[in-house]
Amino acid sequence: MRRLLTGYAVSYNLRHHRQGHLFQNRYKSIVCEEETYLLELVRYIHLNPLRAGLVDNLENLAAYPWCGHAGVLGSAEHEWQDRAYLLARFGRSPKAAIGSYRQFVADGVPQGKRPDLVGGGLMRSQGKSWPDQLDPTAFDERVLGSGEFVERTMQQADKTVADLGDPRNRLLRGRKYLEEACEEAGIVRQELESGSRRGPVSVLRAKIV
Repeated sequence: MRRLLTGYAVSYNLRHHRQGHLFQNRYKSIVCEEETYLLELVRYIHLNPLRAGLVDNLENLAAYPWCGHAGVLGSAEHEWQDRAYLLARFGRSPKAAIGSYRQFVADGVPQGKRPDLVGGGLMRSQGKSWPDQLDPTAFDERVLGSGEFVERTMQQADKTVADLGDPRNRLLRGRKYLEEACEEAGIVRQELESGSRRGPVSVLRAKIV
């Protein structure tokens, strides 16, 4: 995502003779508890253009090309969008599913902004809100779900980190690998880290990455 957004920003700035940032914040993704939050999150995201005033009504939203709503309805084709997976949750036949989905989205319009769909389910499940005192290990804004789901997800993440070993050991292994790779290629490490674009240096850098 960083590569995509940076490349687009550079291209846009050149085309419009401007400088500086184009996107305000970094790309955000969260782990979502499917059964509890998937449909609510899909509805909330697909209503973003309407809340932002980019379209005037649901009819125009159905034809808006820059979100997934049109793809679900079938009025646009997105190869990257798993339309069938979502519609299967609204009905057995495509026609009935689309009708139920359309009504589900319409029912979400009066809800407005949903601060409860930003992650950190465990904090909400305990009936607390920021900035109340809270054990920091019991809350993570990158996870959206019930308290049990948040705890389980964080435990799995901790186990993954533990399985990778001590970060200091990984750093030492990384340095050793760099030195061995440079020695094998006959390249001084300082040149590798200098940003040199000399052919063999670029090849080695790509290999290391």
